[in-house]
Amino acid sequence: MRVDSKQLIQKIPSKVFVPMKTKARIFQLFFSLVSMLFLQVGCQTPSHYRLEADGVAKTIVQEKQKQALGKTEAFNIERPSDILRRRLLIQQNLPHAGEASLGTDKLTPIEHWPEKGYPKATLSPDQIRSLEPGKPLKLSLMEALQIGARNSFEYQTRKEDIFRAALDLDLERNEFRNTFRGLIDSLISANLQGEDTVTGTETIGSVDWSRKLKSGVEFTAALAIDLVKLWTQDRSSSLGLLLDVTIAIPLLRGSGKHIVTEPLTQAERNVIYAIWEFERFKKTFAVSVAGDYLGVLRRFNEVENAAENYRNLIASTRRSRQLANAGRITEIQVDQSLQNELRARNRWVSAQELYKSHLDVFKTSIGLPPDAEIELDKSELDRLVGRASKLMPDIAHEGALNARGEIPPADEPIELIQPSREDVGPLEIDAPLAIRLGLENRLDLRVSLGQVYDAQRKCVVLADQLGAELTLFGSAALGESRSIATAELDNAKLRADKGIYSALLTIDLPFERTAEQNAYRNGLISLERAVRDVQELEDGIKLAIRDKLRDMVEARESLKIQARAVNVAEKRVKSTSLFYEAGRAQVRDVLEAQEALINTKNALTSAVVDYRIAELEFQRDTGLLQIDERGLWQEYAPEKGGLENVGEK
Repeated sequence: MRVDSKQLIQKIPSKVFVPMKTKARIFQLFFSLVSMLFLQVGCQTPSHYRLEADGVAKTIVQEKQKQALGKTEAFNIERPSDILRRRLLIQQNLPHAGEASLGTDKLTPIEHWPEKGYPKATLSPDQIRSLEPGKPLKLSLMEALQIGARNSFEYQTRKEDIFRAALDLDLERNEFRNTFRGLIDSLISANLQGEDTVTGTETIGSVDWSRKLKSGVEFTAALAIDLVKLWTQDRSSSLGLLLDVTIAIPLLRGSGKHIVTEPLTQAERNVIYAIWEFERFKKTFAVSVAGDYLGVLRRFNEVENAAENYRNLIASTRRSRQLANAGRITEIQVDQSLQNELRARNRWVSAQELYKSHLDVFKTSIGLPPDAEIELDKSELDRLVGRASKLMPDIAHEGALNARGEIPPADEPIELIQPSREDVGPLEIDAPLAIRLGLENRLDLRVSLGQVYDAQRKCVVLADQLGAELTLFGSAALGESRSIATAELDNAKLRADKGIYSALLTIDLPFERTAEQNAYRNGLISLERAVRDVQELEDGIKLAIRDKLRDMVEARESLKIQARAVNVAEKRVKSTSLFYEAGRAQVRDVLEAQEALINTKNALTSAVVDYRIAELEFQRDTGLLQIDERGLWQEYAPEKGGLENVGEK
């Protein structure tokens, strides 16, 4: 329980500090204290404590956001009740297991539930999309990112990790605050062992205060009031007062601010680590959502290509049948065409089912039910192709030509041309620069480096435990307590000249420190591991960045190759179809040309998607991609020397 000491002093009636000369005034003091304690802590509700914890945690998070990121963002762990997942379950009439499927506000309160009306239904201030009855929900990539930030289970869990770290920090800070504790005992007793029966009541009220300083010094004070009343014999009564004050001062082991505040220091750093880790998670999550989104569109494009190929082969089979009826081709060629038509149907059906499977997986990745009716914006792929067209070559250029645009003799020496730096994408920067950017911006590397410092501090604390312990204790007790046996005595008084004072010096010599010795050695091992973790992560960052640069080069070259391949395949289909109609080609030639065309179209789409994903993964691995609280990204624009808010485009 946290109590403000200033408020507590202000609430004590002024008559407490007046010399107590009468029993009535003593009784009034006692009941004033009881009333004050009851009003201070007895009327607090679970709702009050929850709201106080929320306020403290949010304040800490904003404080640490400024420290860790240089900025503050809106932070709240309580999701609105009308998130898209729930609206889809209800409005699309999707089956669900029970109340828990819709959210905590829909749960039936159990017996003795502490807060009536909580959790309560809340509305989102900014709905992304409204649902149209009877129609599937169509999502753009940017909308999918925002929906994932609101509906993803893992996203919510990561936010709660920050909140928990903030509460842990508050608990560590509480170790160095004024702490009060109140206790009231009332006892009724009857003693029948003697000649006369002794019956009476004992009421004991106490208020304890403690405070720990960052130097390690601990203060405690306790004020106890005993009110004793006999119901038999002379019906006498007496009031006891007892004030006990102690102080403990560590002088060797366990002393020093750096030792005493180590748990507090670690808790402070843990909140910053949680914020950094969440920022890193937001980047990986956004890239994952984008990759899944584009992957689904790639599968849909394969469905369209498979459907087009299936139609072409149906038409080819019909033409083959007509030519066979006219005696211009054999039945074998008709059967070949029919076999390819059946394979095309199988490919078309398989492509549809694979697309649906990837779409369901994508829905769950952003926290939506897999059976929800969702469509992705097909135009996103068209925009992506348009963006990638800048990297595609002039189709008129053929690889067989030499530098002069001539076809050289077949026996002329062939020189293989390495991928050039012409028409490179904006993110294909030099590897050393990319690695420097990664080492400067990767937040998980900052966490790992911070954990090395944590391990160093832990070694300092463990080494301190190896030494001797020297602690100075002091105490003072004023007044007297009362019981049934002392009910006939006069009321007790707090008199400094009648107090009991003591001082104690304890020394624990370091003869036996086996456990501490092993703990210290393990601490040094942990430090070595923390250093190796940094080195391993650093190498991993370098490897990932270099791999993504290579992926972009490979995808860019694939774009050029597949663009040419599609052009060649289209010309091949046209020419073989004309030759087939003229009887100068076999049906096998037509079927192979059509098969090559669908393969090259799928390969071109894959190259477009792969290049875009490689760009996003490169920004993720360098830490340059920034994600705001809505889940939208800001991409790195090297030509502009910073970030570009392309998430809104």
